[in-house]
Amino acid sequence: MRRDTAGLIGVLLILGAFWGITQPLAKIAVSEGYRHFGIIFWQFAVGAVALGALMRARGRRLPWEGRHVALYVIIALIGTLLPNSASYTAAIHLPSGILSIVLSLVPMLAFPVALALGLDRFSPVRLLGLVLGLAAIVLIAAPEASLPDPAMVLWLPMALIAPTFYAIEGNFVARYGTEGLDPVQVLFGASVVGLVMAAPLAWFTGQWISPLPPYGAPDIAILLSALAHATAYAGYVWLVGRAGPVFAAQCAYLVTGFGILWAKLLLGETYSVWVWAAIAVMFLGLFLVQPRGRAQTETALR
Repeated sequence: MRRDTAGLIGVLLILGAFWGITQPLAKIAVSEGYRHFGIIFWQFAVGAVALGALMRARGRRLPWEGRHVALYVIIALIGTLLPNSASYTAAIHLPSGILSIVLSLVPMLAFPVALALGLDRFSPVRLLGLVLGLAAIVLIAAPEASLPDPAMVLWLPMALIAPTFYAIEGNFVARYGTEGLDPVQVLFGASVVGLVMAAPLAWFTGQWISPLPPYGAPDIAILLSALAHATAYAGYVWLVGRAGPVFAAQCAYLVTGFGILWAKLLLGETYSVWVWAAIAVMFLGLFLVQPRGRAQTETALR
């Protein structure tokens, strides 16, 4: 294996570890009473600072024409505010590892959305991948012994909202583009606009989180989660440019795997045989649903 290939694989592993830890951190963030709008506000704030610093270092500016603002609003809504509201709510009731498994549905749910928008062609193999992803959810929901508490199954639909919105977001960008902006610019603009939207929601719902000390584990978890997400996103953008989207897409497997590993290490979670079976089925579904691009992959690995 050549050194540059090993380096790309190393970056992929780091991205998986960073994104994977965000689910256990979300569980910690809601563990003492913090709720979604307050958490999301600070997620936007930390992300805006980190991405703003990155943009400044790159010498880029953020345009504020009407079409750009509309893009920022849409991405803030369908990429963070709506899915994360559901995800943080589900985190109160579901194990972190289960949330990581459910989030793996993003590429599977993106397939039917892409078909509906005319962005992709029907493929029996990828349809099978989608079916396997849904089968993994059934393995989690149906057997009484799969979850620590059978009542948790009622919150699985809430957890499914996040990957659905992420799938819609990806297809929206593929269909309508980003108005000539790079991904870091788009995410920074969405973070700034998201701050404006999330602040009144957090305040008027009583979910505002004071930035003043003392700081506990949930406060640290919010900070670390926002930094991990911003770092991983910037790294992912770099990896796509360096190795191509097919190679970078393999990060989906690692996010799930690291999410489960971090949940065991940080939260002491354990899973039934049904959940492990669901993980195996989900990984197989991910393999089948990924778009094929042999030449692109070979170029990335040379």
